[in-house]
Amino acid sequence: MRRHWGTLATLGVVAAALISAIFLIYQTIEAERAQRAQVVRTNAILVELQNVSRSALNAETGQRGYVLTLDRRYLQPYNLGSAQYRPALERLRTLLGNETTPRQRELVDEIETLSGAKFAEIEQSLELVADGNLIGARSLILTDEGQEAMERLRQAVREMEDIERGILLEASSDAARAEGRVLPLLLGLLALILVALWLGLRLSIRTAKAEAEAAQTTALAEARDRADLLARELNHRVKNLFAVILAIVRMSAKDSPEAKPTVDRIAERINALLTAHEVTQGTLETPVASLRALVETTVRPYLTSARKADLSGPEVQLPAKQVTPLGLVLHELTTNAVKYGCWQSGGTLKVHWKQQGDTVTIEWREECPGDGVEPERQGFGSLLMTGSAKQLRGSIDRQFTKDGVEVTISFPANGNA
Repeated sequence: MRRHWGTLATLGVVAAALISAIFLIYQTIEAERAQRAQVVRTNAILVELQNVSRSALNAETGQRGYVLTLDRRYLQPYNLGSAQYRPALERLRTLLGNETTPRQRELVDEIETLSGAKFAEIEQSLELVADGNLIGARSLILTDEGQEAMERLRQAVREMEDIERGILLEASSDAARAEGRVLPLLLGLLALILVALWLGLRLSIRTAKAEAEAAQTTALAEARDRADLLARELNHRVKNLFAVILAIVRMSAKDSPEAKPTVDRIAERINALLTAHEVTQGTLETPVASLRALVETTVRPYLTSARKADLSGPEVQLPAKQVTPLGLVLHELTTNAVKYGCWQSGGTLKVHWKQQGDTVTIEWREECPGDGVEPERQGFGSLLMTGSAKQLRGSIDRQFTKDGVEVTISFPANGNA
């Protein structure tokens, strides 16, 4: 009974982790949406600030040109700026709305006051010219009042722009922090899946022992039926967990195209774990923990008329605990053959296995032209195979020749060193 409660407790932890993952991914999506909305809002605010500043500058330029030359063509920039600055201020206030800081409200009021004062000063000089007081108009231009108002207007606009850029930078930082939490959580979920697989293997072993001990007794037969039911339920829940994990992984790349290659590799490895799990649970039409079944199940989805594979070897039964790490290694070798190896260049894959005493040896040969140089970069796939070799208590030797890649996998048949 304690064992059953332990299994249920572990599944409860996995379920809680999945809920937390969904919540975190939702937060990440919302942060990215907020960032995009802030980008649009900030750009619109900066445009309107530039419109106000440009309107004042155009009006001042037209004023000076007209007062100096009395050429009415110079009034065109003034008329344009006078018509544009008030609508620009209204659009600016609409964009800011109620979500503004006290300093932003002060700056908007200051910008409106200064721009109004500047246009009032320009209108006064034009009225003096219209009244024939050209000297008075030019004297008004030469005072520091208009220049000071223009300089204060520029400073207020610059400060407002700096505040908006700071808000945008903060939104971008929030989105980046939210995205950074997704990958560690996915790795944690994968670890929980491995724990669930381990519990499934333990439960399968207990079921097998119960069947051997049950013999002909009715009481033990009933116990075996209960164990089988629990095994099927756990197997069903583990499959559901795989499906949810795959959905979460693919949803994580929906709004981040640059992360899609990494997410695709994670999804492929999750599928490899699912394949290994199905072999150990006997859901395939092949013997449980059969080496041939594991190899054929891994390679078969990639076979086409152009991709050929020669698989040969005796019937070898593997301990259930070896199937998951070996399945990950075979999946990594198969995807490498598709992307970089023999199946990418039209070559042939040959896989032969044998058992000598207590040692099982798998010879993986990819027949295709190569340069015989081992890649300098060791990616996650190499680290995965190294870790899987330790779980198998064996060794993996890879040779890169001019005739292709040769991989030899050796491990004890009984799962012990």
